[in-house]
Amino acid sequence: MQLERVHLDFTGSARDEMVLTSSGTADGVRWDIDSTEKRFTLKLHADRETELHYVTARFTFPFAGRDRIFVNGYQSWTDSREYAVSALPDRKNREPAERTTFVRRRLHSLDRLPKALVNKYAFDRYGDYDFVAYGRKRGQLHAFSYAYVRRGGEFTLLGSLAEESGFTVIRFDTRENSVTLEKDCRGRRFTGDYTAFDMAFLTGGENEVFDLYFAMLGVPAPRFGRIFGYTSWYNRYENITENSVAEDLKGFAAAEPKPDVFQIDDGYELSVGDWLMHDPAKFPSGMAAAAEKIRAAGMTPGLWLAPFAAEKKSALVKNHPDWLLTDDRGEPVVGGSNWSGFYALDIYNEEVRAYLREVFDTVISRWGFRFVKLDFLYAACIRPRPGKTRGEIMFDGMRLLRELCGDAVILGCGVPLAPAFGLVDYCRIGCDVSLSWDDRLYMRAMHRERVSTKNTILNTVFRRQLNGRAFMNDPDVFLLRKDNTRLTGRQKRILATVNALFGGVLFTSDDIAAYDRKTREVFEQTLSLSPGDFVEAELAGGSARVVYRKNGKKEKLYIPL
Repeated sequence: MQLERVHLDFTGSARDEMVLTSSGTADGVRWDIDSTEKRFTLKLHADRETELHYVTARFTFPFAGRDRIFVNGYQSWTDSREYAVSALPDRKNREPAERTTFVRRRLHSLDRLPKALVNKYAFDRYGDYDFVAYGRKRGQLHAFSYAYVRRGGEFTLLGSLAEESGFTVIRFDTRENSVTLEKDCRGRRFTGDYTAFDMAFLTGGENEVFDLYFAMLGVPAPRFGRIFGYTSWYNRYENITENSVAEDLKGFAAAEPKPDVFQIDDGYELSVGDWLMHDPAKFPSGMAAAAEKIRAAGMTPGLWLAPFAAEKKSALVKNHPDWLLTDDRGEPVVGGSNWSGFYALDIYNEEVRAYLREVFDTVISRWGFRFVKLDFLYAACIRPRPGKTRGEIMFDGMRLLRELCGDAVILGCGVPLAPAFGLVDYCRIGCDVSLSWDDRLYMRAMHRERVSTKNTILNTVFRRQLNGRAFMNDPDVFLLRKDNTRLTGRQKRILATVNALFGGVLFTSDDIAAYDRKTREVFEQTLSLSPGDFVEAELAGGSARVVYRKNGKKEKLYIPL
């Protein structure tokens, strides 16, 4: 990695500084650059309040034809995988000899969808579409916080050590043989010191570079190991009741092994945001009684919440519109189109914090749920503030949740990953599993965070290095049942095998006591696998190939792309 130039734009006056010395001053702002083969830092100091517009650093990198580039997506659900150096930006990987059809060129291109459709369903709110320019040519890719270039078994890891000051976008242009760092800091006002970049460039074996990166970050080892659990979502969805919980618990009475966690997912509350108002028609005995039944069955009670989101039809929105995050026009910020649509909460509003404190005190201490899945967390940082970048806001939000939850177990979801490092115990690293392999073609043209079994499997494979270092990875559920799914037998086995090889959470929505003999055998084989059985992963034509050990012998698993 050879530094070419640093570009600074502050208070509206662009400065394109060719790097000849390690420091400089302009318009009351001083910059200090330290660039070595293994680390790059850029620190700013302003004598008076200064507004940042743009900070980038460009490096040369000699890409080779067989290199593979991993790009980490914006948040949990964003597709994240390795690409060939000739790949189209954020589209299906293609080798140079393969033809790319017109339909395939349209995938994941929100700007090619009718703007009215994007606005209606708020597709752009789930990812980085509003604040990151996408590449348009082959070999132009971008990642968040960390990425790597793999040449056979050698990894060159590019990892940010300064995400608390703002997200770092890592841009690759393989035709130009360049890597450009870009700080998400537009509009950030500061006086005094500001660290724009602190990047580690590490080369070596896979475990070597990732162990060193997380040691440099100072992220503590996860508190807990791998768990097996049940969630109501992928069978019941929102159609859960006190009776359905009792029915599911009855099914697990004779199950072996018994799940560690039984999680009640979305559907118990009257509206998203009204967490203390459970649906009395669904849970007449209340949520504390439901948690006690789970505990009596020998499992840890888990509960789903989306603490930074409020459904448009909720009592919270009706009674506390001043709690909502607003845009420049004073309009509430839409977080997405789920449910009746939802708004983002302002986590810096003291009344919002007091409400969340009451919510978690009730859920954990009074109701007795010691495991909480916290979802749609990206909502907190959709919009930056003059004194806070998106990254700073997300870090503040994650620290707030850790404080409010105390020593309860947190499973994070729908969150930019770097702010979750070391602050959650488990974390989703892919999108939601679908009841089919990949959705209909018109759905595949939507945002990169869409529901897709195929996409979440690829995320599980290529974000594997986070497991046991940043947190324990949640690859989402595996499904082996025969009813209420359109997955083929082979697809179910691929999903279960990948989750077992790379997951720190093995969740299902199946009644495992109802498995027949053959399904039971697949289930037992799944539980017998662990991350220690993994050997290597590689892109191979139209599939990803995973090599692992089973009963002392090497097995190969092919995942269609």
